[in-house]
Amino acid sequence: MSAASIDNDIAGRLALITGASGGIGGGCARALFLQHVHLALSYNSNRGSVEQLAVRLVDEYKTAFPGRSPPKISYHQADLSNTEETIKLAEQAQAQHDGKSVDILIANAGFGKRITDIEEIPLDVFEHTLNVNLRAPFLLAKSVVGAQKKQRWGRIIFISSIAAYGVGLNGCHYAASKGGLTSMMKNLSTRLAEFNITVNDVSPAMIGETGLIPSGDTVPGLVDSIPLGRLGVPQEVANVVSMFCTTGYMTGQSILLAGGLNHK
Repeated sequence: MSAASIDNDIAGRLALITGASGGIGGGCARALFLQHVHLALSYNSNRGSVEQLAVRLVDEYKTAFPGRSPPKISYHQADLSNTEETIKLAEQAQAQHDGKSVDILIANAGFGKRITDIEEIPLDVFEHTLNVNLRAPFLLAKSVVGAQKKQRWGRIIFISSIAAYGVGLNGCHYAASKGGLTSMMKNLSTRLAEFNITVNDVSPAMIGETGLIPSGDTVPGLVDSIPLGRLGVPQEVANVVSMFCTTGYMTGQSILLAGGLNHK
């Protein structure tokens, strides 16, 4: 394959981002939108936050690219613990974007209830965690991969966690869901490479502004435990996601973004 035939251009592509109402999902939306990517943003209950994000993105885009029409943004409500609602997301995104299929999937939405003692983890919490964190990304990938195979171009990116390696603040239910996600990523990357579809994940730890961990200002010693001496921010996760989208030679990789924390 010649260099001229390698396609890492994402302008004009359609990205489906779950959990887009804020935090990491919002950061990913911003990073891609400013690279001229159309967005299908999914949320569970907070439509207002997604709409506010869209307004900010359009304003920023118009400032950065005066005279250029911004990419299209659509909103999609879905409870990712519900199989039918999850499966319909890609179809709804395509319908809202004039029949365009999903080129980039960012499975970001997640659920984590901090219970560290296995004896205290209810079965329904274990099942709900796996349904949202593992089953939903499986269903989403399954629903977009057919069109990506036909066009021989696709990017599938999971937002995993340092918990996938067996460590972190949450319990074994969360670790199991994220460990499964990273293993699924690695398997899919070997199966889909022949179609020029890359599959990767970002495994963050201690990312602030997400609502998943307490503020470093309110928990003594939290920031001190991080070698870099601060929490990460969602845009730094989005930077890695953007790299995955524009680097078609990278697949099957889990990038630990943890401020120097070691997963071993």
